[in-house]
Amino acid sequence: MNLYWRLLLLRLRLLTARRVGPWDTVRTPFRVVPTDLDLLLHMNNGKYLTLMDLGRMDLMLRSGMWAKVTERGWYPVVAGQTITYRRSLNPFQRFDLLTRVLGVDDRWIYLDQTFVVGETVHAHAVVRARFLKKGGGSVEHAELEELIGAFPGHDLPDWLAGWTESTKIGSPTLDVSRAV
Repeated sequence: MNLYWRLLLLRLRLLTARRVGPWDTVRTPFRVVPTDLDLLLHMNNGKYLTLMDLGRMDLMLRSGMWAKVTERGWYPVVAGQTITYRRSLNPFQRFDLLTRVLGVDDRWIYLDQTFVVGETVHAHAVVRARFLKKGGGSVEHAELEELIGAFPGHDLPDWLAGWTESTKIGSPTLDVSRAV
């Protein structure tokens, strides 16, 4: 339920939020609430991933991308993510989530998402995503560029190609014969 309240607050905030371009960085403010906490009384690692969804939604809504892609029957999906936690976020602490498109390769769009308090980084994530069509299939980069404009010429960090390759799932089935 907490996510829906935050989504509602995000939508209300959009009424006064500055419009951005799809390649800009957005700053989405949050506060750690009791339902975000784990047994150690800091923000649960899974909540970071949930809030990252809202950061990406903030970018798409404020840039006008959301209206354009949904009009065509497209929707975004996360295919992979990696996150590093540096400092805890504690009860009632205010923080911001910075979200930006890091770049693209031949198949994926990569996003950079950073949790900060002031200028101090508390967690940093990279997300691998793609757009799919409700009728089936993937949205090709050329189709997306036609809709929102040319992709920026950002150079992706060298490690991203290795990460993408090493996280491929070879088979859609699991050998459970050795499970105990």
